[in-house]
Amino acid sequence: MITLEDWALIRRLAAEGEPKARIAARLGISRTTVIKAVASDAPPRYERSARPTSFTPFEARVRELLAETPEMPATVLAERVGWEGSIRWFRDNVRRLRPEQQRIDPADRLEWAAGDAAQCDLWFPPRRIPLEDGTAKLLPVLVITPAHSRFMTGRMIPTRRTEDLLLGSWELIQQIGRVPRRLLWDNEPGIGRGRRHADGVDAFMGTLATKLVLLPPRDPESKGVVERRNGWFETSFMPGRSFASPADFDEQFTEWLGRANQRIVRTLGASPADRLDADRTAMLPLPPVPLHLGWRNRVRLGRDYYVRIDTNDYSVDPCVIGRIVDVSADLDRVRVRLDGRTVAEHTRVWARGTTVTDPTHVEAAARLRKQFQQPRTAVAAGEDLTRDLADYDHAFGLIDGGFN
Repeated sequence: MITLEDWALIRRLAAEGEPKARIAARLGISRTTVIKAVASDAPPRYERSARPTSFTPFEARVRELLAETPEMPATVLAERVGWEGSIRWFRDNVRRLRPEQQRIDPADRLEWAAGDAAQCDLWFPPRRIPLEDGTAKLLPVLVITPAHSRFMTGRMIPTRRTEDLLLGSWELIQQIGRVPRRLLWDNEPGIGRGRRHADGVDAFMGTLATKLVLLPPRDPESKGVVERRNGWFETSFMPGRSFASPADFDEQFTEWLGRANQRIVRTLGASPADRLDADRTAMLPLPPVPLHLGWRNRVRLGRDYYVRIDTNDYSVDPCVIGRIVDVSADLDRVRVRLDGRTVAEHTRVWARGTTVTDPTHVEAAARLRKQFQQPRTAVAAGEDLTRDLADYDHAFGLIDGGFN
């Protein structure tokens, strides 16, 4: 077999018009070798003839196991087939066979019409946010991005519960100014899974007149716009920043989004802010009726005059102990009402297991407790039975003329 250098020299000499017999004599090879070299399309290479290896007796069984479970680790495969040789050699052969058994899932390029869809997702910034009780926690950020314009909106929320997800969604939709015709979610438990929607979600979607789409598993391209932006937040917004509270995070994030939405997106040839008007024009108007969202409950106020929202307790005016009160909370405030009258209002706490007390409620409780402990004024025996008998004569018409 000739070398790569000989093959290149033969082809060069032949291209220059050198006779094949003279080339063969010059290189000391046969004329047939020269003819084959000139006719070949690729340089010569050594190819070892296929021969059985130590893996060959196990290959058929390995293929069967991979056909059933394509993700089965090589170490498990080696145990199942009884392999006792080099695990590295076994892994190399499994790596060669595995692509043959994996199913292909092509990703289509989707075109997003103006006003059609907004992609919704939760982003967890990789930094703990300080809370009211001195602890720090990783908190979710709700992000909604209209797919046509790529306009980014987002805000931090205290929990992944349905109440907070809907409150955050409504706030971000109001920032957009119109309602997308579809809201795309993956299987977030606070929104729904499969065909089951969380309580309150259908009423929310019906009030907005929009459609909720819960995406199937392994469908990343249908929500790729918002997920790529979540990754961008971590590389462009987070570096070098520190946060004193959730409110501080939202203030910095909102300011940064205002600038980020002005940047030109290469694939669009325009900024999200420039394309938002086209998106809004094709969207639905905001609902004309107010939305009743958030945490809501009706309870009878107990002797300890506290009500619970999520895992936190908030004090209430003890004057309404034993009465039925309406408890409501949004992302910022907790309110308690009796017959429409506010009897307690607190800033909502994002920490867990916290007790929030208004000092005026404690003072009122102490005053009521002192009044309760005072003995009642005793009434003299028989005092309340003394009455002028003439009162009874008047009542029965026995006087002022007597009997008629």
